[in-house]
Amino acid sequence: MTPDRFAAIAARFPGLRVAVVGDICLDRYLEIDPARAEISIETGLPVHNVTAVRAQPGAAGTVINNLVALGAGTILPVGFRGDDGEGFELRRALAALPGVRLDHFLATPLRRTFTYCKPLVMEPGRPPRELNRLDSKNWTSTPAEVSDGIVASLESLRGAVDAVVVMDQVDAPETGVITAPVRAALAAFPAGIPVVADSRRGLRGYPPLVFKMNAAELAALRGEPGPYAVEAARRAVAALAARNGRPVVVTMAAEGLVGAEPGADAVHVPALPLRGTIDIVGAGDSVTANLALALAVGASLREALEIAAVASSIVIHQLGTTGTASPAQIAALLP
Repeated sequence: MTPDRFAAIAARFPGLRVAVVGDICLDRYLEIDPARAEISIETGLPVHNVTAVRAQPGAAGTVINNLVALGAGTILPVGFRGDDGEGFELRRALAALPGVRLDHFLATPLRRTFTYCKPLVMEPGRPPRELNRLDSKNWTSTPAEVSDGIVASLESLRGAVDAVVVMDQVDAPETGVITAPVRAALAAFPAGIPVVADSRRGLRGYPPLVFKMNAAELAALRGEPGPYAVEAARRAVAALAARNGRPVVVTMAAEGLVGAEPGADAVHVPALPLRGTIDIVGAGDSVTANLALALAVGASLREALEIAAVASSIVIHQLGTTGTASPAQIAALLP
């Protein structure tokens, strides 16, 4: 990937319309000053004094943050939030992002807002240290009324977007945005529109979309012991791409990325060398965002993987936040 070629690809990002379908959550960071620690008079337990609070979109919202950083022209979140304080914070954080339109981001009293609450100990001269996270999730099946609203949004966007990102982040199946009717609606998008799907529970049962997963998820999907080494991953990815008739991309942590298009040999793009302390949170989401945009503007799969490898390297070196990578940052790290 030459700088000129990347510049030509990135120059087309502002003209794109991208739907992000999935579990958009609130990342709420609580910054704790350990110098202000005290003991509760009532309980005798340590008290962590919070001196700053940051709120930003997380889970599928992390993909949105990356799309914003990359300069995507119009970003359409398709999902839901609760009718609660966390939902208010999440909507406000999304509305503040350039290019984000919230026409298809539903508010409902039938769900609570998916929230990751992340206490961070902030000590001078040291990276932020995360304490035990406090999560708020839905543990019952998504009501049909909510799921039907998501399907209606997808039907209205079919043919009106250049790419779709699907992010299934919930632990229990059918409790989030990506329900069985939503998966069926995603399958109806035209073949020429890249629909990039990722799920923390794996993609078994998904229609043939552009699959993006890690090596352990690939092994589980194929019912084989894993995770794979690079050569084994190349063979498995090529076989899955041939079966689905769509590209498949697998993240291999320190080994980089492996991808294949139907009927072609798989390609391997190594990871960049580490440049200091890292935090891997958000690396996969940066790969997803860059993959979707690059494919949408006609980049080859290898080119998309090369861009995504650089972007993920930038993200893992951002500490205390779920990071992003801009075209300028990516261009600066290209060989």
